[in-house]
Amino acid sequence: MAFKLTPSFSKEIDLEEIDRKHYLVIALETAIRLQWKIIYTGKNGFIAMVGGGLFNPMQEFRLVIGEQTASVTSKNADGKITDLSELNEENVDTFIEKFGQVKTSVTNEFIEAKLIELGPVFESTEDDLLNAPPPSTQKKLLNFLGFFIPRKGYFVTPLIIDLNIAVFIIMVICGVSAFEPSGADLIKWGADYGPLTLDHQWWRLITSTFLHIGIFHIAMNMYALIYIGILLEPALDKLKFAVAYLLTGLLASLTSIEYHGFIVSAGASGAIFGMYGVFLSMLTTNVIEKSVRKQLLASIGAFVAFNLLYGTNAGVDNAAHIGGLVSGFAIGYLYYPSLIQPYKKGLEVISVILIAAFTLVGSVIAYRTIPNLAGVYESKMHDFAIKESMALEVLSMPKNTAKEVLLSELKDRGLYYWNENIKLLNTTDSLNLPDIYKERDTLLKRYCELRIESYDLYYKQLEGKQPVKQTSIDSLNKAVSDIMDEMKKESK
Repeated sequence: MAFKLTPSFSKEIDLEEIDRKHYLVIALETAIRLQWKIIYTGKNGFIAMVGGGLFNPMQEFRLVIGEQTASVTSKNADGKITDLSELNEENVDTFIEKFGQVKTSVTNEFIEAKLIELGPVFESTEDDLLNAPPPSTQKKLLNFLGFFIPRKGYFVTPLIIDLNIAVFIIMVICGVSAFEPSGADLIKWGADYGPLTLDHQWWRLITSTFLHIGIFHIAMNMYALIYIGILLEPALDKLKFAVAYLLTGLLASLTSIEYHGFIVSAGASGAIFGMYGVFLSMLTTNVIEKSVRKQLLASIGAFVAFNLLYGTNAGVDNAAHIGGLVSGFAIGYLYYPSLIQPYKKGLEVISVILIAAFTLVGSVIAYRTIPNLAGVYESKMHDFAIKESMALEVLSMPKNTAKEVLLSELKDRGLYYWNENIKLLNTTDSLNLPDIYKERDTLLKRYCELRIESYDLYYKQLEGKQPVKQTSIDSLNKAVSDIMDEMKKESK
C-alpha cells in the first residue's frame, strides 16, 4: 500500500471556448448535483468537500479556471495519509463526466439567472482565495508537526509517538548507536529479554514497547502508528485507545518471550499490530458505515498481511506481531457493546476496567507459567564455566608439584570436572533450544571430549607405565585450540 502525507490527484481540462463565467456556473451546478458541499466560491472557481464522516474518507475538491484551461484537484482533507481505492482520482473523473452531462442540459436562461446570483462574487474587490500562493515551507512544516501535537480526536496517538521519540533521542544522547544499537545497550534500557524478563524483571514487558532498534525501526513504526491513530482514535476515544495500546503491547511482549525467549526484543510494533487488530474487528461489525467498510477492510487487511509476511524475515519478532494482532482483535470485540452505545459513559468505563483487569490477571498467570528456558540454560552455562575453571587449574599448578599430587589432581579434579560438564551439557537436550544453541552445545561437548583425551594422555605420560608420544598430546592441544577459536567466531 503506497503512502503519501497528503494524497491528491489533479487534471487540466480544456475550456472548449466556453466563457469563464459560464464555465463556473456549470461547474457549480455539477458540484450541487453530485451533492458535494461547496464551502467557497470565488471569481475563478470554487472549493467543495466530498464525503466525510467518522470512517468515510473526506476530500477537498478544488476548481481553478484559467484563460484556456481549468485545473481540478482532489486531495485528502481529513488528515488520512492514504488514498483508499484512489478516491481522489475517482472524484476528478466523476466531476468531468458529470460536467459534460450538465453542460448539455442547462439552458442559457439558467446560466444568466445564476450569473446574476454570482454578481457579488464577480464584483468583489477581495483577493480570490483560489489565487493564493501555495503553502510555504514553514506552513508545510507546521502541517507535518501537527502529527505530533495532541488535539481533539487525536490526543493519545501523538503522546505515544512523542514518548517513543523522546526515549530514542535520550538513548542516542547517552551514547547508544542511532543505527545499530547493541543488544547490551537495549537490555540496559529495558528491552524484553527472556532470562531477565522472566527473572522478576516483568516491567520489561512494557518498557520494551517504547524502545527501538535504530532510527529506521522507529521511523517505520511511528509512521504506521500515525496512520492507525488517525483512523482509530476518534472512534475509540482517549481511554479505550490508550488501554488497548498498552494491553496489546503487554500481550505481544508475553507472546514474544514464549516463542523467542532467547532473543532481545524491542519496539512498538506489537502494540501497533494490536491497534490494527482492534480496527479489523470493528470492520467486521456494524460499528463502521457499510459503504466504507469494504474498502477499509481491503486496505487494512493488505497492510497487515504484508507486514506479517515481512515478519518472516530473520531478525523480525513476528511472534510479538501475531500476539498483538490477535489480542487486539479480541479487545475490539469486547469494546463492541460500548461502541454501539457511546452515550452510556458508565458502560464504557466498566467495560474498560473489566477488560484491563481480565487481561492483567491473565498476563500474571501466563508470566508465572512461562518456563525461563533461557535463564535455566544460562545458569547451566554459568555452572559449566565454574567446572571448566576448576578443571583447568590443574594445568597452572607449579612445575615443582609432586608427581603424586599432579596425578591425583588430573584424575580427581581435571578429568572429573570435564566429565561433569559433559553430563551437564546432556541435560540441555531436554530444553527447547534454538538451533544456534544446540550447535554451540555440540561444540562444547567436543571441546570437553578433547580435553578428556589430552588429560588422559598427560596422566599416562606422567605416570610412566606406558609410552606416550608428546606429538599426540600436542595434536590434541592443537585441536582444542582450533575448537576454541571456532566457538569464539560463533559467539560474535
